[in-house]
Amino acid sequence: MATAIFGAGCFWGVEAFFERFEGITATRVGYTGGNVENPSYEQVKTGKTGHAEAIRLQYDPTVITYAELVNIFFEAHDPTSRNKQGIDEGHQYRSAIFYAGDSQKYIAEQKIKEWDEKGIFKRPIVTEVVEAGVFYEAEEYHQKYIHKNGSVACGIG
Repeated sequence: MATAIFGAGCFWGVEAFFERFEGITATRVGYTGGNVENPSYEQVKTGKTGHAEAIRLQYDPTVITYAELVNIFFEAHDPTSRNKQGIDEGHQYRSAIFYAGDSQKYIAEQKIKEWDEKGIFKRPIVTEVVEAGVFYEAEEYHQKYIHKNGSVACGIG
C-alpha cells in the first residue's frame, strides 16, 4: 500500500468523496502542515496553528495511481480558491498536496500545470505543493463523520 495526503477544505466531505473510488483501502482525517504538536480540532479551526484539515489515504497503486488521486483531488474541491472552500474560510481550509518524495512532488506539479492548461477552471490553480510532515489524526468523532451522521454542511461546529 501507498500513502497520499491532501488538504481540500472541510475533511468530512473530502473523505466521503475519496472513499467512493476503487483502490482506496483506508482513510483518516486529521491535521498537517502547522506548527503545533498534536493539535485539537478546537485549536485548528481557529486558524492559529498553521495546520490544514487534511485526509490521509492508503491506496493500492496497482489499482489506482497517484496521478489518478491528484485528478480526483481536483474534482473534490475548488483548487482555485485560496484559503476558502464553500462556507469554510481560513488557512486551515487551504488547497494543498502534501507530497512524500520526489515522485509525488513531480506528479503534483505536472498535474497542476496540466489542469491549468486544460482551462477547466476560470482562475489559476492555487494549490500548495508542500513536503508532507507529521500528520496528526483528528479526534475519533471526525473519522467517517458523514457515514456516522449523514450529510451535514461543513463549517458547522
